[in-house]
Amino acid sequence: MKKNNENASKKQTKTSVKNPKCMAIPTLLDAMDKVAIESDDSQLNDKFFQKVAPKIGLLSDCFGITERQAVLLSVSLQRGPYHVDFGDFANHFNLSRIKVLSFASDIDALVCKRLLRYRDAKDRDSFDVPNEVINALKRNEAYVKPNSKGLDCFELMDEIGQMFEDLNNSSIDPKSLTASIQELMNDNPGIGFVQRFNSMGIQKRSNWLLLMWMCNRVVNHDDNDFRLCEFEELYSTRSEYSNARTELRSGDNVLMKNNLVEHKVVDGLADNTRYGISDHAKALLLGEFKLSNCEENVANVIKADSLQKKQLFYNDGMDKQVAEVVSLLTPKKYAKIIERMRKKGFRQGFACLFYGAAGTGKTETVYQLARTTGRDIMLVDVPQIKSKWVGDSEKNIKAVFDRYREAVKRSKQAPILLFNEADAIFGVRKNEAQNAVDKMENTVQNIILQEMEQLEGILIATTNLEQNLDSAFERRFLYKLKFERPSSKVRAKIWQSMLAEITKNDAHKLAELFELSGGQIENVARKFTINDILFGCKKSQMLDVLKDYCKNETLSRNSATRVGFC
Repeated sequence: MKKNNENASKKQTKTSVKNPKCMAIPTLLDAMDKVAIESDDSQLNDKFFQKVAPKIGLLSDCFGITERQAVLLSVSLQRGPYHVDFGDFANHFNLSRIKVLSFASDIDALVCKRLLRYRDAKDRDSFDVPNEVINALKRNEAYVKPNSKGLDCFELMDEIGQMFEDLNNSSIDPKSLTASIQELMNDNPGIGFVQRFNSMGIQKRSNWLLLMWMCNRVVNHDDNDFRLCEFEELYSTRSEYSNARTELRSGDNVLMKNNLVEHKVVDGLADNTRYGISDHAKALLLGEFKLSNCEENVANVIKADSLQKKQLFYNDGMDKQVAEVVSLLTPKKYAKIIERMRKKGFRQGFACLFYGAAGTGKTETVYQLARTTGRDIMLVDVPQIKSKWVGDSEKNIKAVFDRYREAVKRSKQAPILLFNEADAIFGVRKNEAQNAVDKMENTVQNIILQEMEQLEGILIATTNLEQNLDSAFERRFLYKLKFERPSSKVRAKIWQSMLAEITKNDAHKLAELFELSGGQIENVARKFTINDILFGCKKSQMLDVLKDYCKNETLSRNSATRVGFC
């Protein structure tokens, strides 16, 4: 991850510290060279320590380590500085290979201070002197582990990234890495990322480290597409990795159950060998990092209590179907049905299709369903879903369902996910799609189909062009309500509800003469009301004015009036 010059300068001052005590002799390297030479074949006896005590003491003070650790560091530099092992110590000090194994705790302490680095943290048999230590010695400076307190979020993640590089180089093991990152986070409790990550309450160490690794990759490498083989190194044993792999593939891993990690979607299907952190996890954990996000605002929430009551009229039979859906969505019955479906092993999601001619009340019926049952509506912006950028549409539709799942979890009553004029994205899939746009549309449709299979909540789609729907979508709608143009009887009721001043007889005349939809009748009623406000209209003229408006409305809609007489 690129950082600004100020942060880089700040980092440099922390990683290289000059100690005045170190200037008592020409160079630190002279002291280390003398210690290494005198310790050769010494068996680390008292005579050796007495002979070079001032130099060992100087090194111990400069690096903040014990006298024996100072000797081991000096010999590591002389025998290496790369690929030093316990056998080198045995040969150098003239000690048995068993005896030198007692130095293991000292080597661990030097690694912790970053003065040595394991070549393979799982074996811990060989080690190097890191380049940063060598470079500091060239400047006659004692390398001191950087101060880890007072970091900002970017510096923290940069440090974490360096730690994962050590894991990648096998110089630290997963358990030690976890402890080191936790120590770093404890030193910086005020960072929002630290607070939110700790609040996750992830109990299992391997899951904790996996999520941290993914956050590191997203922030430091702009990468959120991972394969199973990439994080094998996060696990201490092969069996631990195998168990984790099984959980991840099946979706049973706790990170996936909590919507923090997800399978990547490829061509509309989840690939159980590829993973990434979810948009929910990005928003929750990584907000400080201002990550670029191409997802559009693809859904707006309409609160149930903001919807105005409106009387709707349906043809015979249709009112019963609507009443059944209303009954289903009432909170008590809905909860009871969900429980019964769960016990029987059925899917708990309810997908409904409202189809029919324009202006027949499909969308308004959804609004009144929501108002009556106290459910908010998440209204999907279909044009925004179909982004002009190929690839964004898939992300947008995934974001819709992710956001809806979160809304279901947070809400007392599951909201309604509404796709208005859904034929634009629920259309017939294209066989053997060749161009990028067709492939993108097929992928979006496949994602929706999969999400409908897994739906836990209420989805309603409306369309005027039901013939354009793919048959795979039709099968996934549990309820399919056809909204037909209102009968003459219903049209008369609509006229009377829209215009209180119209007579019952005139309402029936208009209903017989003009086969308008409810939406068209509303348009005529609004025009008449505006005309009445502007110019006034005598009651004797009302029917003629309304007829003229009806004729204009039918012509504008390419509809014919019924043949008849006034």
